[in-house]
Amino acid sequence: SLSMSELIETANEVSKMTIAHEIVVNHDFKLQETNFSSNSLKSRVKETLHKVFWDSLREQLSKMPPDYSQVVKLLQEIKEILLSLLLPRQTHLRRQIEETLDMELIKQEAEHGALDIPNLTTYILGTMAILCAPVRDEEVQGLRVIADPVHLLRELFRVLDLMKMDMVNFTIQSLRPHLQEHSVQYERNKFQELLNKLPGSLACTTEWLRKAAAELSNFDLLPSSSTSESSGSHTPSSHMAARESLIHSPTAVLNQAYMDLLHWEPGKEDYPEVTRLHALQVKVNHLAVIAAVLLVSSSTCGSNIFSLPGYGDRLKRVTKALLEGLPDARLEDALLDISNQIHQEVNRILLQLGYPALSTDKSASLKGQLRSLADKDNALRLLIEQRIQTFLRHCLYPGGQKSKNLLQGLAPIQEELLEVGQRFGSLVNHNRQVFGPYYSGILKKLLLPEGKSDTGTVSY
Repeated sequence: SLSMSELIETANEVSKMTIAHEIVVNHDFKLQETNFSSNSLKSRVKETLHKVFWDSLREQLSKMPPDYSQVVKLLQEIKEILLSLLLPRQTHLRRQIEETLDMELIKQEAEHGALDIPNLTTYILGTMAILCAPVRDEEVQGLRVIADPVHLLRELFRVLDLMKMDMVNFTIQSLRPHLQEHSVQYERNKFQELLNKLPGSLACTTEWLRKAAAELSNFDLLPSSSTSESSGSHTPSSHMAARESLIHSPTAVLNQAYMDLLHWEPGKEDYPEVTRLHALQVKVNHLAVIAAVLLVSSSTCGSNIFSLPGYGDRLKRVTKALLEGLPDARLEDALLDISNQIHQEVNRILLQLGYPALSTDKSASLKGQLRSLADKDNALRLLIEQRIQTFLRHCLYPGGQKSKNLLQGLAPIQEELLEVGQRFGSLVNHNRQVFGPYYSGILKKLLLPEGKSDTGTVSY
């Protein structure tokens, strides 16, 4: 067992790996300001603490003579932030900041009650205008009209925080090519370090690959006649997997294992240690439900109405909003809300276009069909899931993410699905490169008959 310090160190290493991995595989990755909802406890606590601090500062400055001790600390912090935003070549600006915000001089002026806050803040604003990204120009200019020194200092820090975020994201973009070049070896080395500390921790991964190999063996055992006769119970994606598996290649097993992760049941089975696909799995599940909801809605109110610009998007936004943040276990509750909301929206659309509202029978049919999508054996939902799985399996191959012809019947979610496909292909490709040697060792044991020696390596 590990000590507490070793556990913390291990957690930190995993965190570093996760961030490096995200930067490499997610081209849209960037840090963003955390926004708590205005009613949350965290938001109220944060706001209260800030108010106490700034009220205290206002009280200090209103004394006779003013107490500048807190302002000096704030100016020191501002100076450090400005210096941190400089690029190495900006040596002249660095000297200028050091001279103008000379903290020894500022402390002496403060002690003698002669601190010129307006002059200092004017200089700080000018420097911020030089250093900020174009997207922040307007915010920096907006600070110039604030006369109250306490309010100005508070807003200065808010905008400086945004500028720090911009600098971090700029650095991330600059580092990405370098990280891409070295990330495979970096992640593999870090993972090996974790394995050294936790030997035997590839058990879940081994079981994951064993199940995938067993699935492919089951496909091979299907009689050729039963494959065509039972097309309703085997997905196109499954048939593709069956064809792949005839050569019993490690690639076929690994591809099947990756596909299995997209319908993994958290809680029932332990997630493999070397994958990070759970968030994508949730997205895929939601897209299947959204597509099914839109198809049911289209068939109820008429495809000619549904295809009019804006109306399908409106129903999609409603469905997406009601699904987000909801665990799959509560899909039945979400579809109850979705059925009521979609019914209202469809009637609103019909009335806007001058058509009568849905009849009682049609209303009941629409709501009933939408609620029945919660059933995993729902025929429409199964069909859509099969089509999504077929498309995503193609994404495991070079150029597969662009196979738009595979998206038949999925037009309402085409944009989102193409994005998921790109992300899935990118994640799998990177995962395969990083952890290939580990998979290779496991698959050789699983696929080679017992007692047969093998001096080669498993290739993908």
